[in-house]
Amino acid sequence: MTAASLDPPPTDLVSIDVSGSPPTVRVTVAGEVDSTSAPVLRQHIEPLLDGDVRELTIDLGQVTFLDSAGLCVLAAAHRQAVRQDVTMRVLASSRAVIRPLQITGLWDLLKAERVDGSATLPTRQGVA
Repeated sequence: MTAASLDPPPTDLVSIDVSGSPPTVRVTVAGEVDSTSAPVLRQHIEPLLDGDVRELTIDLGQVTFLDSAGLCVLAAAHRQAVRQDVTMRVLASSRAVIRPLQITGLWDLLKAERVDGSATLPTRQGVA
């Protein structure tokens, strides 16, 4: 007899919606981005950056948890976007996302934008 895994599948933790078409694409992320679900996010972002996308918006407005694995995905996406000459925007609304970005310095590096969680209209702020 084998024990069932206590960890939920990655698709139960995060949902990712890709909208738009090249050259402008938006990736909307909802849920938890951690070591289990970050690879799912990476699998959505990398092909976009390898393709014909020139402007990529990553909307983290519905993310409730972001850990170091998610931060690594964002940093890697930024490096790839710079190499590919892609304009990348990161939108965030909750303290659970903004603080890790600020603490690691990614908030400034990514030029992340704080948005109202209900509207996704950017309001550039440096402090959560």
